[in-house]
Amino acid sequence: MRFAIGQSAPRVEDLRLLTGRGRFTDDLGLPGQAHACLVRSPHPHARIEAVDTTAAARAPGVLAIITGADVVPDGLGPLPTFGSTLPGLRRADGEPLFVPPWWPLATERVRFVGEGVAMVVAETAAAARDAADRVEVEYTPLPAVATIGEAVRPGAPVVWDDCPDNVAFEFRNGDAAAVERAFARAAHVERAIIPITRVCANPLEPLAVLAEFDPLEERYTLRTGNQMPHLLRRFLAQDVLRVPESRIRVVSPDMGGSFGLRASPFPEIALALWAARHLGRPVKLVVERGEMMTAIDQAREVHYTVELALDADGTFLALRLDGLAALGAYLTFFGPFPAFGNLGGLAGPYRTPAIHARVRGVLSHTGPTSPYRGAGRPEASLAIEQVIDRAARAMGIDRIELRRRNLIAPSQMPFQTGLNFRYDSGEFEAVLDAALTLADHAGFEARRAEARGRGRLRGMGVAMTVEASAGMLDEAADIRLDPGGDAVVHMGTHSHGQGHETVFRQLVAERLGLDFERIRYVQGDTDLVAYGVGTGGSRASGLGGAALSGAVDRLIEQARKVAAHLLEVADEDVEHAAGEFRVAGTDRRVSLDEVARAAHHPALRGRGIEGGLRGHATFTPPGPTFPNGCHLCEVEVDPDTGEIVVLGYWVVEDVGTVLNPRLLRGQLQGGIAQGLGQVLQERMVFDADGQPLTGSFMDYAMPRADQVPGAVIETHPVPTPTNPLGVKGAGEAGTVGAIACVTSAIADALAPLGVTTLDMPATPHRVWEAIRRAR
Repeated sequence: MRFAIGQSAPRVEDLRLLTGRGRFTDDLGLPGQAHACLVRSPHPHARIEAVDTTAAARAPGVLAIITGADVVPDGLGPLPTFGSTLPGLRRADGEPLFVPPWWPLATERVRFVGEGVAMVVAETAAAARDAADRVEVEYTPLPAVATIGEAVRPGAPVVWDDCPDNVAFEFRNGDAAAVERAFARAAHVERAIIPITRVCANPLEPLAVLAEFDPLEERYTLRTGNQMPHLLRRFLAQDVLRVPESRIRVVSPDMGGSFGLRASPFPEIALALWAARHLGRPVKLVVERGEMMTAIDQAREVHYTVELALDADGTFLALRLDGLAALGAYLTFFGPFPAFGNLGGLAGPYRTPAIHARVRGVLSHTGPTSPYRGAGRPEASLAIEQVIDRAARAMGIDRIELRRRNLIAPSQMPFQTGLNFRYDSGEFEAVLDAALTLADHAGFEARRAEARGRGRLRGMGVAMTVEASAGMLDEAADIRLDPGGDAVVHMGTHSHGQGHETVFRQLVAERLGLDFERIRYVQGDTDLVAYGVGTGGSRASGLGGAALSGAVDRLIEQARKVAAHLLEVADEDVEHAAGEFRVAGTDRRVSLDEVARAAHHPALRGRGIEGGLRGHATFTPPGPTFPNGCHLCEVEVDPDTGEIVVLGYWVVEDVGTVLNPRLLRGQLQGGIAQGLGQVLQERMVFDADGQPLTGSFMDYAMPRADQVPGAVIETHPVPTPTNPLGVKGAGEAGTVGAIACVTSAIADALAPLGVTTLDMPATPHRVWEAIRRAR
């Protein structure tokens, strides 16, 4: 069959997206719509003394000017965080997690540059922006703290009076006593301090919102790019608008990437919905790129101290980590999750028997943070891989050999790690060997010597990773056949670049024998898709695919009854294969098209058989899956300028069953580019007072095409038993491995000069300075 599971079907959605026919929120419009713009704080911390809207109200085209004094008394609630529902998140004194009240507009104080103080609604976007410039806000600046290291020092400026130490929670995991005993008997202890920079997600389309309110139905419709439309509806209904979920419809169109950023409600969403109801007109709000980079959620920024205990032979005895994780001034819905949710990745593919981690979630006068591709997985993998590399150098053991000595064997599966993960499958040494062969690791020293002869420093990085994926919540799918036998698939997941429209068509095509052109795909509309969770954590193919497979099973069972009636046999005598129903052991058969036609006709389908053909299913996993891989990277450094060139990148991934190799390669390549960008140049920079200095692409360096090599990618699939398709997930694997791998390669290149530490990003200036210091 053309484009069955396992084949590299071309992406169906590319015809739309690459010819300029994508439908992004900013492309949408409604009759009579107004436009909104926020007035944002220029201060990282200040008291609001007065807001004067007199001049702005007189500006041409202004319809309304909204402040916190308008929306809070009217019942608009604060933005929620799921961390408040987790009993394990507590402060050091045992008190519950500190959750600051995040109102859609600031009322008494502002706590980061870009926080909304007022919103102007006008006839046009230009008029709204012009009027916003006329709103006069009187501030009294207050002391601010911008970095997590400074925020936890005694005497640091306090972000919230009710949290005087600026630590919203402290999370501990693992057996601290066992770790202490192991360290006491260790022959060698290696320690690494690993600061990881704050970055910006930068999706193709900045945040855009189109809100409307129907006064007859008393119902809101929200159009905005969001990777979890059903959860967004729930957050808005329960916590912000405080109305029944049935009163809200969420439509999520094309959005050009999300990476975890678009999984939370934003203040702009709540404000646009509120304004649409009060003005009786649709309200559109489109955030500009500069606002997106400074005022909308950022990501990462952690500071780890990690220690590895080894015996004299290099066997890992224990690992411990102490970390700080940035939350910003407020807690976004999933904001606390990266700090603790994926710490299990510290175990990697190794047998380390005892692990303990403590991470503190730290508040500061900076924008809030959200998950970003990997959501704590790349940070955990970087920590374990960096300290292994350092231990290998210190002990005089080849770093590949040190890893090999400690790998979990397939015969040890299922394997309980020293933290909370229980691996169900994996062949880690086979993955390592395949990656070494793919990258010609045996020939690297000759290539290093050749580069040395040209005055260049060459290094090879290695990273072995295991991540947890697809383990949270359930997922749903629905499939229906019309009287002509064409299918409509409704998915609770949401594609924003991954290729769901293609891969889920492949699954249906294989199971039902339908051509791609006869399958319609629907997502992202809570009125059309009855139930779903959404996309995140590499969950879509495993959970969504399993749900769709179950829905197809139910449709086939319903169709079997109709086919049995048409063939005049018992249901159990009918077999289904490749779009046909046949009587077992005979050549009597009917096509799926004939069955679909009969199912929609009362006189043809038989008495007592439900009309139409439909299958609906949900899938709840028994636990997470564990994608794993080995990444190798080769770099060359010019010691005179500090410039780094990435010469090659090789990866072998075990993502379980591969549904579409082409889509898999795209996911891995994109993730690698994002990881490489963070290591080499991406960084949100604040001055000592909390002012962001990287508020545009003139200052914030995104990776360019000539910096990102085409990765050589192979797979070593070991299907997981946790879902019927055997899929482990791949959406974040590229980034999870790339940050550790590229960092390892740079360290390997600089090690001969005695450079032992280099904080990311490894810009040419930083590399040049490190080389000068070492010399």
